[in-house]
Amino acid sequence: MTVLYLAVAFLAAGALGAVQPVTRIPAEVVQLTQFGPALGVGIVALLWPGRVRELFAGGRSVRVRGALLLVTAPLITIVAAAGYAAVTGEVRLMRPAAPFVLVAVAQLIGACGEEIGWRCLLQPLLRPRFGRLGASMVVGVVWGVWHVQVFAQHPLYAASFLLAAVSMSVVLGWALDGAGGSRLLLAGGFHALINLGMLLAMDEESGAVLPMVLFGSSCLVAAVWWVRAAGPGRGSAAQSSTPAPTRLPSIMRDVR
Repeated sequence: MTVLYLAVAFLAAGALGAVQPVTRIPAEVVQLTQFGPALGVGIVALLWPGRVRELFAGGRSVRVRGALLLVTAPLITIVAAAGYAAVTGEVRLMRPAAPFVLVAVAQLIGACGEEIGWRCLLQPLLRPRFGRLGASMVVGVVWGVWHVQVFAQHPLYAASFLLAAVSMSVVLGWALDGAGGSRLLLAGGFHALINLGMLLAMDEESGAVLPMVLFGSSCLVAAVWWVRAAGPGRGSAAQSSTPAPTRLPSIMRDVR
Protein backbone atom coordinates (compact mmCIF):
# COMPACT_ATOMS: atom_id res chain seq x y z
CA MET A 1 0.00 0.00 0.00
CA THR A 2 2.73 2.45 0.97
CA VAL A 3 4.78 1.87 -2.17
CA LEU A 4 1.75 2.19 -4.46
CA TYR A 5 0.57 5.36 -2.72
CA LEU A 6 3.99 6.99 -3.05
CA ALA A 7 4.37 5.95 -6.69
CA VAL A 8 1.02 7.49 -7.61
CA ALA A 9 1.61 10.62 -5.49
CA PHE A 10 4.97 11.31 -7.18
CA LEU A 11 3.95 10.41 -10.73
CA ALA A 12 0.60 12.18 -10.58
CA ALA A 13 2.22 15.31 -9.16
CA GLY A 14 4.69 15.36 -12.04
CA ALA A 15 1.92 14.93 -14.61
CA LEU A 16 -0.26 17.62 -13.02
CA GLY A 17 2.69 19.99 -12.85
CA ALA A 18 3.26 19.50 -16.57
CA VAL A 19 -0.42 20.22 -17.29
CA GLN A 20 -0.64 23.38 -15.16
CA PRO A 21 0.78 25.81 -17.77
CA VAL A 22 -1.88 24.64 -20.22
CA THR A 23 -4.66 25.40 -17.73
CA ARG A 24 -3.33 28.95 -17.15
CA ILE A 25 -4.16 28.63 -13.45
CA PRO A 26 -1.71 30.91 -11.59
CA ALA A 27 0.57 29.00 -9.23
CA GLU A 28 -0.08 31.56 -6.49
CA VAL A 29 -3.75 30.53 -6.56
CA VAL A 30 -3.21 26.77 -6.49
CA GLN A 31 -0.60 24.31 -7.72
CA LEU A 32 -2.15 21.27 -9.36
CA THR A 33 0.73 19.11 -8.11
CA GLN A 34 -0.92 19.31 -4.68
CA PHE A 35 -3.58 16.87 -5.83
CA GLY A 36 -1.07 14.09 -6.53
CA PRO A 37 -1.36 12.71 -2.97
CA ALA A 38 -5.16 12.78 -3.19
CA LEU A 39 -5.00 10.67 -6.34
CA GLY A 40 -2.69 8.27 -4.52
CA VAL A 41 -5.24 7.92 -1.73
CA GLY A 42 -7.97 7.29 -4.30
CA ILE A 43 -6.03 4.46 -5.93
CA VAL A 44 -5.16 2.66 -2.68
CA ALA A 45 -8.74 3.13 -1.44
CA LEU A 46 -9.96 1.17 -4.47
CA LEU A 47 -7.62 -1.73 -3.62
CA TRP A 48 -7.69 -1.64 0.20
CA PRO A 49 -11.01 0.06 1.10
CA GLY A 50 -11.23 -1.49 4.58
CA ARG A 51 -7.70 -0.48 5.55
CA VAL A 52 -8.17 3.06 4.27
CA ARG A 53 -11.47 3.37 6.18
CA GLU A 54 -9.66 2.20 9.31
CA LEU A 55 -6.92 4.81 8.88
CA PHE A 56 -9.51 7.54 8.31
CA ALA A 57 -11.75 6.37 11.16
CA GLY A 58 -12.83 8.75 13.87
CA GLY A 59 -10.69 9.17 16.96
CA ARG A 60 -10.81 11.36 20.01
CA SER A 61 -11.36 15.10 20.03
CA VAL A 62 -8.27 17.27 19.69
CA ARG A 63 -9.96 20.66 19.96
CA VAL A 64 -7.29 22.31 22.10
CA ARG A 65 -4.39 20.85 20.14
CA GLY A 66 -6.18 21.72 16.90
CA ALA A 67 -6.57 25.34 17.94
CA LEU A 68 -2.92 25.50 19.00
CA LEU A 69 -1.93 23.97 15.66
CA LEU A 70 -3.76 26.69 13.71
CA VAL A 71 -2.15 29.37 15.89
CA THR A 72 1.29 27.82 15.33
CA ALA A 73 1.12 28.38 11.55
CA PRO A 74 0.98 32.20 11.57
CA LEU A 75 3.49 32.30 14.43
CA ILE A 76 5.98 30.40 12.26
CA THR A 77 5.57 33.01 9.53
CA ILE A 78 5.79 35.91 11.98
CA VAL A 79 9.04 34.60 13.48
CA ALA A 80 10.54 34.03 10.01
CA ALA A 81 9.42 37.46 8.77
CA ALA A 82 10.71 39.16 11.93
CA GLY A 83 14.06 37.44 11.47
CA TYR A 84 14.17 38.62 7.85
CA ALA A 85 13.40 42.20 8.93
CA ALA A 86 16.07 42.06 11.63
CA VAL A 87 18.74 40.81 9.21
CA THR A 88 17.91 42.93 6.15
CA GLY A 89 16.04 45.90 7.61
CA GLU A 90 13.18 45.18 5.19
CA VAL A 91 9.57 44.35 6.00
CA ARG A 92 8.01 42.47 3.10
CA LEU A 93 4.24 42.66 2.66
CA MET A 94 3.11 41.47 -0.76
CA ARG A 95 -0.30 41.35 -2.32
CA PRO A 96 -1.32 38.46 -4.59
CA ALA A 97 -2.40 39.39 -8.10
CA ALA A 98 -5.60 37.34 -7.76
CA PRO A 99 -8.37 38.26 -5.27
CA PHE A 100 -7.27 37.25 -1.77
CA VAL A 101 -10.47 35.31 -0.99
CA LEU A 102 -9.99 33.22 -4.13
CA VAL A 103 -6.36 32.55 -3.22
CA ALA A 104 -7.25 31.62 0.38
CA VAL A 105 -10.00 29.18 -0.63
CA ALA A 106 -7.89 27.62 -3.38
CA GLN A 107 -4.91 27.29 -1.03
CA LEU A 108 -7.08 25.45 1.51
CA ILE A 109 -8.41 23.08 -1.14
CA GLY A 110 -4.92 22.44 -2.48
CA ALA A 111 -3.51 21.92 1.02
CA CYS A 112 -6.24 19.38 1.78
CA GLY A 113 -5.37 17.66 -1.51
CA GLU A 114 -1.89 17.09 -0.11
CA GLU A 115 -2.73 16.41 3.51
CA ILE A 116 -5.32 13.72 2.78
CA GLY A 117 -2.32 11.70 1.63
CA TRP A 118 0.48 12.76 3.96
CA ARG A 119 -1.31 13.24 7.26
CA CYS A 120 -4.54 11.22 6.85
CA LEU A 121 -3.09 8.14 5.14
CA LEU A 122 0.71 7.85 5.28
CA GLN A 123 1.44 9.23 8.75
CA PRO A 124 -1.10 7.05 10.60
CA LEU A 125 -0.13 4.09 8.40
CA LEU A 126 3.52 4.36 9.50
CA ARG A 127 2.83 5.35 13.10
CA PRO A 128 2.51 1.80 14.56
CA ARG A 129 5.82 0.76 12.96
CA PHE A 130 7.94 3.83 13.65
CA GLY A 131 6.20 5.54 16.56
CA ARG A 132 4.98 9.11 16.58
CA LEU A 133 8.36 10.79 16.13
CA GLY A 134 9.70 8.27 13.64
CA ALA A 135 6.57 8.36 11.46
CA SER A 136 6.51 12.15 11.54
CA MET A 137 10.14 12.38 10.45
CA VAL A 138 9.84 9.74 7.72
CA VAL A 139 6.77 11.43 6.25
CA GLY A 140 8.48 14.81 6.55
CA VAL A 141 11.48 13.60 4.55
CA VAL A 142 9.27 12.01 1.88
CA TRP A 143 7.07 15.11 1.76
CA GLY A 144 10.14 17.29 1.34
CA VAL A 145 11.65 15.11 -1.39
CA TRP A 146 8.25 15.08 -3.15
CA HIS A 147 8.84 18.83 -3.73
CA VAL A 148 11.55 17.79 -6.15
CA GLN A 149 11.81 21.27 -7.69
CA VAL A 150 13.58 22.60 -4.57
CA PHE A 151 16.66 20.54 -5.44
CA ALA A 152 17.27 22.77 -8.44
CA GLN A 153 17.95 25.61 -5.97
CA HIS A 154 21.01 26.40 -3.84
CA PRO A 155 21.95 23.43 -1.56
CA LEU A 156 21.32 25.54 1.56
CA TYR A 157 17.87 26.42 0.21
CA ALA A 158 17.06 22.73 -0.37
CA ALA A 159 18.42 21.70 3.05
CA SER A 160 16.38 24.42 4.77
CA PHE A 161 13.26 23.35 2.92
CA LEU A 162 13.77 19.76 4.05
CA LEU A 163 14.29 20.99 7.62
CA ALA A 164 11.01 22.90 7.36
CA ALA A 165 9.15 19.88 5.92
CA VAL A 166 10.37 17.51 8.64
CA SER A 167 9.72 20.07 11.39
CA MET A 168 6.17 20.80 10.18
CA SER A 169 5.53 17.07 9.92
CA VAL A 170 6.57 16.69 13.56
CA VAL A 171 4.26 19.54 14.58
CA LEU A 172 1.38 17.90 12.71
CA GLY A 173 2.27 14.48 14.11
CA TRP A 174 2.08 15.76 17.68
CA ALA A 175 -0.99 17.94 17.16
CA LEU A 176 -3.08 15.34 15.30
CA ASP A 177 -1.99 12.10 16.98
CA GLY A 178 -5.12 10.05 17.55
CA ALA A 179 -7.36 12.62 15.84
CA GLY A 180 -10.39 11.49 13.91
CA GLY A 181 -12.51 13.15 11.28
CA SER A 182 -11.14 16.62 12.00
CA ARG A 183 -7.61 15.59 10.96
CA LEU A 184 -7.93 16.60 7.31
CA LEU A 185 -9.38 20.05 7.94
CA LEU A 186 -6.86 20.83 10.69
CA ALA A 187 -3.87 19.62 8.67
CA GLY A 188 -5.14 21.41 5.57
CA GLY A 189 -5.81 24.57 7.56
CA PHE A 190 -2.30 24.56 9.03
CA HIS A 191 -0.76 23.95 5.61
CA ALA A 192 -2.86 26.65 3.94
CA LEU A 193 -2.04 29.21 6.64
CA ILE A 194 1.67 28.48 6.20
CA ASN A 195 1.40 28.91 2.43
CA LEU A 196 -0.60 32.12 2.71
CA GLY A 197 1.72 33.60 5.32
CA MET A 198 4.80 32.90 3.24
CA LEU A 199 3.09 34.20 0.09
CA LEU A 200 2.25 37.50 1.79
CA ALA A 201 5.33 38.06 3.95
CA MET A 202 8.30 36.24 2.41
CA ASP A 203 9.87 35.73 -1.03
CA GLU A 204 11.28 32.22 -0.68
CA GLU A 205 9.49 31.16 -3.89
CA SER A 206 11.99 33.30 -5.80
CA GLY A 207 14.78 30.95 -4.75
CA ALA A 208 16.23 33.45 -2.27
CA VAL A 209 18.17 31.50 0.35
CA LEU A 210 17.78 33.72 3.43
CA PRO A 211 13.95 33.55 3.64
CA MET A 212 14.04 29.76 3.35
CA VAL A 213 16.75 29.44 6.01
CA LEU A 214 14.69 31.60 8.36
CA PHE A 215 11.53 29.66 7.55
CA GLY A 216 13.22 26.31 8.21
CA SER A 217 14.65 27.60 11.49
CA SER A 218 11.25 28.93 12.56
CA CYS A 219 9.62 25.56 11.79
CA LEU A 220 12.32 23.80 13.83
CA VAL A 221 11.61 26.03 16.83
CA ALA A 222 7.90 25.21 16.54
CA ALA A 223 8.61 21.47 16.36
CA VAL A 224 10.86 21.56 19.42
CA TRP A 225 8.17 23.45 21.36
CA TRP A 226 5.48 20.91 20.43
CA VAL A 227 7.64 17.94 21.39
CA ARG A 228 8.66 19.49 24.70
CA ALA A 229 5.16 20.72 25.55
CA ALA A 230 3.21 17.58 24.67
CA GLY A 231 5.76 14.93 25.67
CA PRO A 232 7.86 12.46 23.68
CA GLY A 233 5.06 10.03 22.88
CA ARG A 234 5.04 6.29 23.47
CA GLY A 235 4.71 4.95 19.95
CA SER A 236 6.98 2.09 18.90
CA ALA A 237 7.30 -0.55 16.28
CA ALA A 238 5.80 -3.08 18.68
CA GLN A 239 2.58 -1.15 19.16
CA SER A 240 -0.74 -1.93 17.57
CA SER A 241 -2.30 0.42 15.05
CA THR A 242 -4.15 2.27 17.82
CA PRO A 243 -2.35 5.55 18.46
CA ALA A 244 -0.94 6.04 21.91
CA PRO A 245 -2.64 8.69 24.05
CA THR A 246 -0.93 12.04 23.92
CA ARG A 247 0.37 13.43 27.21
CA LEU A 248 -0.43 17.11 27.45
CA PRO A 249 0.58 19.76 29.95
CA SER A 250 -1.92 19.93 32.81
CA ILE A 251 -3.53 23.16 31.61
CA MET A 252 -4.15 21.61 28.18
CA ARG A 253 -5.45 18.40 29.74
CA ASP A 254 -7.96 20.26 31.87
CA VAL A 255 -9.64 22.08 28.99
CA ARG A 256 -9.43 19.41 26.30
